[in-house]
Amino acid sequence: MRIVYVNGDYLPETEAKVSIFDRGFLMADGVYEVTSVLGGKLIDFDGHAVRLERSLRELDMKMPMAKDALLEVHRELVRLNGIDEGMIYLQITRGAPGDRDFVFPDPETTAPTVVLFTQNKPGLADSPAAKKGMRVISIEDIRWGRRDIKTVQLLYPSMGKMMAKKAGADDAWMVQDGFVTEGTSNNAYIVKGNKIITRALSNDILHGITRAAVLRFAREAQMEVEERNFTLDEAKAADEAFITSASTFVMPVVEIDGVSLGDGTPGRVAPRLREIYLEESRKAAV
Repeated sequence: MRIVYVNGDYLPETEAKVSIFDRGFLMADGVYEVTSVLGGKLIDFDGHAVRLERSLRELDMKMPMAKDALLEVHRELVRLNGIDEGMIYLQITRGAPGDRDFVFPDPETTAPTVVLFTQNKPGLADSPAAKKGMRVISIEDIRWGRRDIKTVQLLYPSMGKMMAKKAGADDAWMVQDGFVTEGTSNNAYIVKGNKIITRALSNDILHGITRAAVLRFAREAQMEVEERNFTLDEAKAADEAFITSASTFVMPVVEIDGVSLGDGTPGRVAPRLREIYLEESRKAAV
């Protein structure tokens, strides 16, 4: 039986409850983070905590607890559920004011809802998918304009995943005005020559925590990085491509819209970056 955290209590998942008036349920008025666990330790917790605080601030919400207290909740859930490899999902909403209203409730009288739970994923770091690479399709990016805020309104990314599944692919890359923005739940990259190209940070994409770490490691390894928009046609003509996210780390992309990249197998850059990322992240894990 999985133990979860709800508003200060550690409970069996069957006993966990949130009000039907919670604004996360009614309005998608909330934010989330997913932190990976390797060897029973948290990967890049500080990065996730900083982004969480930023997401909350952008929605005029306050951090419900200090970062150290949040870290202890994460660690306790890892301990209680015996997680060696897996993930911790954290969600904070504006709370349950007791009725439905478009106007924000008074934060002095309506406390935020804080929920965390674990997902046990043995073999997370040694994923077979990383050895064969993934295939993506392109879809139009019709999400709202603040994709930099990690909100729980994930309907279109879910629809994108289902479009990919229906097409026999693994995921979808979203395209706006001819340029790739990002994957449904990950940041997107192409490699041309020895250059790694990825879209620059803006309100158009999520400011990936894994993205920041991978680009830092790439530069430290003397790889050339260019942060700019790239087109779908440019991606199809690339030598290789990959995605990054907290749960996939660095994952090679070998096909876009049925077009094979290189020889259709993971290239040289993505597997090396995955290796470096996992090695360095394990060292720094808390």
